[in-house]
Amino acid sequence: MARPVAGEPFGERELAVVRRAFARQMLVAAAVADNARLEAAFASVRREAFLGDEPWQVADLRAGYRTLPANDPVLAYQDVLFALAPGRGVHNGSPSLHAAWLHALAPAPGDEVVHLGAGTGYYSALLSRLVGPEGRVTAVELDAALAGRARANLAAFTNVVVTEGDAVDWPRQTVDAVYVNFGTMRPAAAWLEHLAPGGRLVLPLAVPAPAPGGAFQRSRHGAGLLVIRTGEGFSARSLGPAYFVFAEGPLAGDDADRQALGAAFERGGIEFVRSLVWRRPVDPARCWHVGAGWGLSYDPPGRPATPAGAAGPGRAGPGRS
Repeated sequence: MARPVAGEPFGERELAVVRRAFARQMLVAAAVADNARLEAAFASVRREAFLGDEPWQVADLRAGYRTLPANDPVLAYQDVLFALAPGRGVHNGSPSLHAAWLHALAPAPGDEVVHLGAGTGYYSALLSRLVGPEGRVTAVELDAALAGRARANLAAFTNVVVTEGDAVDWPRQTVDAVYVNFGTMRPAAAWLEHLAPGGRLVLPLAVPAPAPGGAFQRSRHGAGLLVIRTGEGFSARSLGPAYFVFAEGPLAGDDADRQALGAAFERGGIEFVRSLVWRRPVDPARCWHVGAGWGLSYDPPGRPATPAGAAGPGRAGPGRS
């Protein structure tokens, strides 16, 4: 057991109580009123096992990193970000944010879920508990070192497969849910087109901040987005602000994406989005944001294009004065 900050180390029985309290606190912080399965998942997974052997560092997005006095397991049960790869801005993210998002994703027993940007696997482990032994989690991580750590950390989770690869290529078959843990300016085609009917996608839609000198990019604007495949298309709603390390490779977008999505965030109104329009014509006057081949609309899925002049970009959204 790791050296404690002071006094005798907490025993496993005491740590089990700490985890139970942590689980309940994270659900309350996430405004999740009643999700016993999610609470049990947080209570049963040892977060400290996913933080590594190097001195633990807590991330402060304004002041950098603070090294903890010891890798004491009890310190893992805080609503803070732990550095996993500080040179790349990769963290074990806020448990309360993930509690809210996992509640929205609603993984059910027997579901097949793809976790993109899995890091060292902590939230993949929570997904494993949520889908149960009949379900399956594919954890995809671009960074080879992090993927290796995730593979070792998740060895006992028999319903999880860890893959090193680019998230743009996953999933490769029909799945019930896709959980994305990095910022992106657009969804990848595979995330939407491989969702089963009723399938859910959660992603951080974001615009990167400037990163001089080749440093990693963080989000300048960002919000979680829940997308559900319906018979009419894709419903969509905002899950509130969120800031993640930004995508690399094909998902990083270009200057046109950055300018258009940045302008949408600066106008505000993402809370009025009701659908994601994919690969069909859109009426820009009814959309919060329009990208190449997709858009986020104020209208429900499948509603025909509304005549121009209705609220949209540059105007107040529905219900706003």
